[in-house]
Amino acid sequence: MNLDEQISKRVDKGYRFELWNENVIRFPDQNTLNTKVKQIRNPQKEISGGFLFLRYKFKMLGKKIKFKIPNVPSKKFLKGKFVILEPVDPSKHGKDLFETFSLDKQGLLWKYMPDGPFKNLKQLNHYLKNTDCFFYAIYSKRHKKYCGLASYLRIQPKAGSIEVGYITYSPILRKTVEATETMYLMMKNVFETLKYRRYEWKCNNGNEKSKNAALRLGFRFEGVFRQAAVVKGRNRDTAWFSVIDKEWKKLKKGYLRYFSNKNLDKNFNQKKSLKFR
Repeated sequence: MNLDEQISKRVDKGYRFELWNENVIRFPDQNTLNTKVKQIRNPQKEISGGFLFLRYKFKMLGKKIKFKIPNVPSKKFLKGKFVILEPVDPSKHGKDLFETFSLDKQGLLWKYMPDGPFKNLKQLNHYLKNTDCFFYAIYSKRHKKYCGLASYLRIQPKAGSIEVGYITYSPILRKTVEATETMYLMMKNVFETLKYRRYEWKCNNGNEKSKNAALRLGFRFEGVFRQAAVVKGRNRDTAWFSVIDKEWKKLKKGYLRYFSNKNLDKNFNQKKSLKFR
């Protein structure tokens, strides 16, 4: 088997072939050469006249992990102190949602969304039947009605990745403890119940409010995908954020401090903002 065949076989098994300067590295002196040789793990090497010949070297891609494929979201309600998230049912939730969304007279809720605003209940109910998303209707215990939507999407169990999106809060839900708890319950469900390893947030890079919300909620900024989509006839550069499983424990403590009775007055107004220290 020649070298090319060996490389091809290794790559098929998940290895990466590393070629360093066409297999030859020149060093200024013998001491530098000897030091470098000690740093290299098991290369096939020949040392001669100040040259180090690396015929080829194979390296695994990424470290091995113990990974169990997570579950997909279920029809189970997510219950909190201030809200209940219910898998959406247009016949049950549509009317409340249409009424509370209609409080947004300028249609600003839908500015960066691929759909909406909706002129009537029939249009909204059609939107709620979108099978690309796993929608939750958000029930506010304080207002005693359904007043928002949020969903899981791009659900990839084999990669251990899931995204939150299509977040639509009516005016009575925006900038409230209920809105924050909605995001907490969905994140908790992702890491503690469904057992995903990565939780994503993506938004239009021009949507400063959404980007600030992601950072406030504990997501980390990862970068911008330029010209990622066309939405309502306009270019969309997409900003990417994420939380990974090993970060959840610290984030959870911050959320619980925020929701504590010590931090909220009788009208659910915060004394201290959400922090993760």
